[in-house]
Amino acid sequence: MNDQQLLRYSRQIMLEDIDIEGQEKLLAARVLIVGLGGLGSPVAMYLAAAGVGHLVLADFDEVDLSNLQRQIVHTQARIGVNKAVSAAQTLRELNPDIHITCIEKPLDLETLDNQVKQVDVVVDCTDNFATRFAINAACVKVKVPLVSGAAIRLEGQVAVFDARDEASPCYRCLYEENEEDLTCAANGVLAPLVGVIGSLQALETIKLIVGIGTTLKGSLQLFDARHAQWRTIKLPKDPQCPVCS
Repeated sequence: MNDQQLLRYSRQIMLEDIDIEGQEKLLAARVLIVGLGGLGSPVAMYLAAAGVGHLVLADFDEVDLSNLQRQIVHTQARIGVNKAVSAAQTLRELNPDIHITCIEKPLDLETLDNQVKQVDVVVDCTDNFATRFAINAACVKVKVPLVSGAAIRLEGQVAVFDARDEASPCYRCLYEENEEDLTCAANGVLAPLVGVIGSLQALETIKLIVGIGTTLKGSLQLFDARHAQWRTIKLPKDPQCPVCS
């Protein structure tokens, strides 16, 4: 690290759990963020600010006026711009030292597999089960940790699925393929809720990269924003899971 980097990341380097070695791990890391909406916004901004060296941003959607209530990585001036491109502009202004790759089209299975093979962690910030199942399958296939988040109305959840551990469940252990998609467009969502969940996803990602603390591996953390209550549920591995068993 040069002098500017030492100053930029000094408050993290001061932490015994991070130190110089942990910060260098962050700078050397590559993370795939799928979905640059409400969850992906805080995830991308915090990982960029923390010094994750290479962020791969995947989103085929364009910024819409209705997004701006919660998708804080975008601005009104970028309405109509691809979300990955818009997010990259914000992140480069936030931290010009990091590398950013934008994927502006839907991730087919081949592209998804190729991208997952190249990263240290995948962060799922999408809003539909088909994409979540595809991301999970790719992560299990190449044994890359997956940080999953979801938020709707006044409820959110975060989980970590780590295929490097044979005893760890995967996303498919938790949900069946016939689950109904719930969208913010149809159900609504409170703006700060996605910030809370996305921030926790970013935190879990950093812990996985640096190797500190206890992650949410094998657990589902639920947040009830209405009553400010957290609840953690242990997730067993499904011995009949078609993906990870």
